[in-house]
Amino acid sequence: MEWWSSSWLGDYTLRTVALGALILGATAGALGALAVLRRQSLLGDAVSHTALPGIALAFLLTGSKAPMVLLIGAALAGWAATLVIIGIVRTTRVKYDTALGLTLSVFFGLGLVLLSLIQKRPDARQAGLDKFLFGQASAVLAEDVRVMALFGAAALAVVLLLWKEFKLLAFDPDYAQVQGFRVTAIDVALTTVLVIGIVLGLQMVGVVLMSAMVVAPAVAARQWTDRFGVMILLSGLFGALAGVGGATASSLALRVPTGPAIVLCVGVLVAVSLLCAPRRGLLWTRIAQRRRDRRFQEQATLLDLYTLARQHPDAVHAHDVGVVRSMSVEPAGTRRALRALRAAGLVARDPAGRWHLTAAGYVRAEQVLRERGREVADDCTAD
Repeated sequence: MEWWSSSWLGDYTLRTVALGALILGATAGALGALAVLRRQSLLGDAVSHTALPGIALAFLLTGSKAPMVLLIGAALAGWAATLVIIGIVRTTRVKYDTALGLTLSVFFGLGLVLLSLIQKRPDARQAGLDKFLFGQASAVLAEDVRVMALFGAAALAVVLLLWKEFKLLAFDPDYAQVQGFRVTAIDVALTTVLVIGIVLGLQMVGVVLMSAMVVAPAVAARQWTDRFGVMILLSGLFGALAGVGGATASSLALRVPTGPAIVLCVGVLVAVSLLCAPRRGLLWTRIAQRRRDRRFQEQATLLDLYTLARQHPDAVHAHDVGVVRSMSVEPAGTRRALRALRAAGLVARDPAGRWHLTAAGYVRAEQVLRERGREVADDCTAD
């Protein structure tokens, strides 16, 4: 058991915080993928900020700082704010982003006003309420983690239960409405589970940073896959990894708050995904672009040699590299292209260092011309 007590698993506080961060990351990440796919990334930001007046009102009405009481208040305020946003969009000509920004600002302003009023009261119980702005992970208890696990599992169970409906709403709400689905009810259900996922993280990450836990894992997951189910799983996995990584990093470095450390970890995951993900990553795109440029250069050089061969009585007459380079639009890459073509057996070099097509190169050049002719014909047909 020595390894247990000597490892981070032996630290009760760290173990509790890490487990809570794992549940928070997995839940918010999986639910956030639905918001991102619906192009409602800022909804998480709005819900987290609008939860603040709910926390303040819950304290004013009950006089209790019990996490469950405050989180219920936060959930009700966040849910009311999302209903306000949906109502504004559906009943007026105000755009979604405008309604979201308006509601976010008004609710968050109200929350700050209420917090100021509470802090001016001669009541020592109000101390610590402002911790919900940036979170206080170290104050999370085992009971809080159990509550997070319970509500997180319930929210994910709703997602599984309404999987088809949420999928339709995410990709084609108009088609869902034509098929007879109650889009408004599905929208409210999706918003409700999203509110639950966001409220779960307020105590740990805070209202200011919680939106990152909703959006960032989904953005990272979107880089790796085009499949709906895989994206939700990856988003939950990335959120969980960031939660555990942030909690561990916070424990290893002194005076580093857990919430910002978790957000930094998920930021690293996003950066790695944006750079390295297949097909969408910047490095992958750059490498693919260089491959396409090289392939284009090799085909152009092959066709230049083919043109020279057609103009000479001797089809295998060799030409100096300077002649080939003078015909190329990218002269600097001519030697490299010739070496690549020789490795493929399409060109050969005579003892004098001059280049000519091989029989295979002649056939390949004619094939490239036919392919380009078909592409031009297809483009003309499309136009």
